[in-house]
Amino acid sequence: MKKATFYHAGCPVCVSAEESITTIIDADRYDIELVHLGEARQRIAEAESMGVVSVPALVVDGRALHINFGASMEDVKG
Repeated sequence: MKKATFYHAGCPVCVSAEESITTIIDADRYDIELVHLGEARQRIAEAESMGVVSVPALVVDGRALHINFGASMEDVKG
């Protein structure tokens, strides 16, 4: 099974995107991990290394897909 990681910061835009993503992603094909960067700050560098420059973002197959714009990674770090 492939892995998909959804990075977010808990903002309203992120929560809305999370609700959509979890219904769109095929759970039979992808194991989706939800990462709240405000609560898992130690994973910010990981997200950035995967190409995440703003949240919400979904990383699948090593590629980041930025969904709308909730906050820049600089804001998340702040």
